[in-house]
Amino acid sequence: MTATAPLPREDGRGGRIRQQQECAILQAAEQVFARAGFQGATMAEIALRAGLPKSNLHYYFGTKAEVYRAVLGHILRLWLAETDCITPDADPREALGHYIAAKMRLTAERPDASRVFANELLHGAPEIGDYLRGELRTLVADKAQVIEGWIAAGRMAPVDPVHLFISLWALTQTYADFETQVCAVLGRPQLGPEDYRRATAHVQALVLRGCGL
Repeated sequence: MTATAPLPREDGRGGRIRQQQECAILQAAEQVFARAGFQGATMAEIALRAGLPKSNLHYYFGTKAEVYRAVLGHILRLWLAETDCITPDADPREALGHYIAAKMRLTAERPDASRVFANELLHGAPEIGDYLRGELRTLVADKAQVIEGWIAAGRMAPVDPVHLFISLWALTQTYADFETQVCAVLGRPQLGPEDYRRATAHVQALVLRGCGL
């Protein structure tokens, strides 16, 4: 699917410049799509936030839809790469603890990414629906099989591995998607490093204890 295709890469100085420009565009687009949604976002605003002339933006991405799909693809690659630690030979406590910490770190560092993704889902996932039903479902099934192996070997308590992943996504991404509510309850104008440290420790303890780890 277009949304999950690797970003273009080239060798040499020209390739590095292209990657830097694309990175700046994707970061700027995350902010614009998170605040304005797909319909409200404009190429002009994305170019402005990226510090590029609009003509340069069109050189890399011909349409707003192309930028949007690239943003979603980049988000998914960042998140799914963190599941690499969940392997049959890994220690369940260390692997799940690492995955939770990584998801919380990405939530803290890239809250707009989580909001763009959440907004896409709230609208029925028109751009990434096929990916969710295909590649994502396959990945979760593969990682669930690893967890089932840990359970069968007595290395952790019985849990529903698929729902475990769903719970982990909810527990971590809520700090970005519902930051306003979290801040209101905590009495903070915004979440800081200490808030995320405490939240990460809490989610890890909650999940690991529930898994008998």
